[in-house]
Amino acid sequence: MAEPRARVAVIGGSGFYRMEGLRDVDEVRLDTPFGEPSDAVVLGTLEGERVAFLPRHGVGHRILPSELPARANIYALKLLGVELVIGVSAVGSLRQEIAPLNLVVPDQLIDRTRGGRPSTFFGEGLVAHIAFADPFCPVLREVLTGAARAAEAAVHPDGTYVVIEGPTFSTRAESKLYRSWGADVIGMTALPEAKLAREAEMCYAILACATDYDVWHPVHDDVSAEIIVANLQKNVAVSQRVLRLALQKLPAARECPCPDALKDALITPWDLVPERTKQTLAPIIGKYVEAEVRPA
Repeated sequence: MAEPRARVAVIGGSGFYRMEGLRDVDEVRLDTPFGEPSDAVVLGTLEGERVAFLPRHGVGHRILPSELPARANIYALKLLGVELVIGVSAVGSLRQEIAPLNLVVPDQLIDRTRGGRPSTFFGEGLVAHIAFADPFCPVLREVLTGAARAAEAAVHPDGTYVVIEGPTFSTRAESKLYRSWGADVIGMTALPEAKLAREAEMCYAILACATDYDVWHPVHDDVSAEIIVANLQKNVAVSQRVLRLALQKLPAARECPCPDALKDALITPWDLVPERTKQTLAPIIGKYVEAEVRPA
């Protein structure tokens, strides 16, 4: 693994293409076994933490949700020593009480993507089944919620995020269906990002920024790119404040389950795993191979 250069990463969503206030900035371009990340990773110091910033869609918003190189993004951050990842995402609201410009720190996900997005690092002779009942780090979620309150933002401390394929927005029937399922916000990018972060044993949480009421609301305008863009600037400004406060409250050591997510997930005996796969995944599984922790 490359020498650690940042403990915390921020993955910026729509409209969030740069991190304000970074000092001692360095820009790195990394290649991975899964291709190139969305863009260069910008490293800098903020609130005493070394932070890696990556614009999810690339600067200028060049990459569709279905085209995102999520494996390359998470792998690159792992190479840089990142342990905690905060994803910032623009979402639509499926609840009256979650108004546009409100923040949500989701605790659950519903996957409505269509299977075309590579969603695991594993395969090629190595099988792993991670636990994903609670897809977000509880400690990092608590930090984000507290930071949002300290920033005097309207924040909802939990909620279910339904992830659709995109890039087309929902039909009205779909929007009403997701509401009937108990979903609270809708977006296109939380998966497979959250799954891959769990496989990489990173703490991961999302700061979701509501921009609209999707298409279910009887009074408000239906979601459109124009409406989203109109609200992005305000959302990004609030997110920047929340992130600075969150960086001040991060735990010095991780005591959540995230750092050991693979401990009981790896199935294939090491002597059956191809050496090429071991080498490719060394940043992720290296500690288990070196300790000769044999899968059951």
